[in-house]
Amino acid sequence: MGVFGISSFRKVAIPAAIGAVMLAVPAAAQGRLEAEYDAYLGALVIGKGAWVVDIGDDQFSATVGAGTAGVLKSLGSGNGTGASNGRVASGKLIPANYLSTINYGPKNETIRITLSGGDVKDSSIEPLPPVTPDRIIVTDAHRHNVLDPMTGSLLRVGGTGDPLSPEACNNRTVSIFDGRMRYNLRLEFKRMEQVKAAKGYQGPAVACGVYFTPIAGYVPDRYAIKYIAAQKNMEIWFAPIAGTRVLAPFKIVIPTPIGTGVIEASKFVSAQKTAKTN
Repeated sequence: MGVFGISSFRKVAIPAAIGAVMLAVPAAAQGRLEAEYDAYLGALVIGKGAWVVDIGDDQFSATVGAGTAGVLKSLGSGNGTGASNGRVASGKLIPANYLSTINYGPKNETIRITLSGGDVKDSSIEPLPPVTPDRIIVTDAHRHNVLDPMTGSLLRVGGTGDPLSPEACNNRTVSIFDGRMRYNLRLEFKRMEQVKAAKGYQGPAVACGVYFTPIAGYVPDRYAIKYIAAQKNMEIWFAPIAGTRVLAPFKIVIPTPIGTGVIEASKFVSAQKTAKTN
């Protein structure tokens, strides 16, 4: 979904906004989500994307593809993909690999991350970004106990009650490493909403406020970083993936200097999967 943004917000605002909190997922919880999203800036459609999440009894995967649309496409075509996969073990999603590609005009970028047990074992960016002396260095300590952005886009709710409740996002903070930046996201319950996709889910969604704190891998004086860190009105609305206690983003609200950006599902179809018996 990172390609939905504009200029530097494509790399900062949207990856930050969609990074939510994912904790443990019961091993027996299995489901699949197929979703499509439209991105708006005010009344203008600027991007479209599709997301598939597949949670099995011992493996999981998430893939996304997106591109510019409407007036933004007339100014310059852009597209991108993202993917994460890993194991389901001891009731938890354990990411192993993350891949992101962004193509915008003549600019192409590929990010790869390999993880094990929440720690980054290897990461690369191609082509290598230019050296910026003022950039805060990402140390080995910053690469421990983190999630990749795709796995971090899923919100797991513990317990046995209704997962669509204030407890879904209250007092949650997650550490994310996206291959370039290390940042924290804090969630806070805002309200309950009713949503309706053109195809698929209609019903309640939990709206969480999102607060972005950069940790490393960024230039402190960059306007985009300062702007996003100062925002108090970013939100993610979460809806359920059938057959699991995992919630996925249905709608994302991101203030920008030129208007409010919104990413909203036009399709949100999920189904419970049959567990393996051997």
